[in-house]
Amino acid sequence: MMERFDPEQALALIERHRVTHSQWVPTMFVRMLKLPPQVRARHDLSSHQVAIHAAAPCPVEVKRQMIAWWGPILYEYYAGAEASGSTFITSQDWLEHPGSVGRAALGVLHICDENGAELPVGETGLVYFEREAPTFQYHNDPEKTAAARHPDHANWNALGDVGHLDAEGYLYLTDRKSFMIIAGGVNIYPQAIEDALVTHPKVADVAVFGVPDPEMGEAVKAVIEPAPGQAPTPALAEELLAYARAKLARYMVPRSIDFIEEMPRLPTGKLYKRLLRDKYWEGRQI
Repeated sequence: MMERFDPEQALALIERHRVTHSQWVPTMFVRMLKLPPQVRARHDLSSHQVAIHAAAPCPVEVKRQMIAWWGPILYEYYAGAEASGSTFITSQDWLEHPGSVGRAALGVLHICDENGAELPVGETGLVYFEREAPTFQYHNDPEKTAAARHPDHANWNALGDVGHLDAEGYLYLTDRKSFMIIAGGVNIYPQAIEDALVTHPKVADVAVFGVPDPEMGEAVKAVIEPAPGQAPTPALAEELLAYARAKLARYMVPRSIDFIEEMPRLPTGKLYKRLLRDKYWEGRQI
């Protein structure tokens, strides 16, 4: 168990201890992929048989590069501590359904609109898992517990994620419902913007969220942790905005970029995005 993640040390430890099974979060993949090619090739990873990842959605291009590098040993799951349900996907299935977090392994998946009506295949809505009975209650928080339940089915539970199903039952996550940005009446999901920006070689980490805007209601803000050796300059901000314009629809391109020395993440990879967002909303209603 590493006390603190370091991308090159992680590879060195796999080689030294002949590691066969490991668990990761996508941020770790990003940082390993940004190591110089000669550093990545320096370590013998032949013992490595299974690499499990979860905790956050993995950008499609990042996962594609990881499978190309490590082989089809990546296994992904989507679940929550609430034990309301889970999905699972192998590397082989992911290559046929890129971007998916898999099919239901526990529970039955449903995608519903804001009123609880079930949506057809391909349409985006709130993700529910159906179990035989309600599986959890939030401690001393009956309102939060009730909000996680489907309005008409007490045994359908939501973890707060938005996504859609394809015709084969594979789930694709769009983002957390609470992170959705509404700019000029248009729904914008930060995950797609983050996935685009994090592939830039000068970006170590990124968080995107909505900030107050007097005309549009909200504007897209990107907070960037520069890669090691990169100075947080206006020139870098403009370079990253140009990169975003080349990869994203116009309405998704951040209106501005701020820099941060280190992103507030737990060692598990969970990003405390609210800590970043709240300072922009002080004195205003989110």
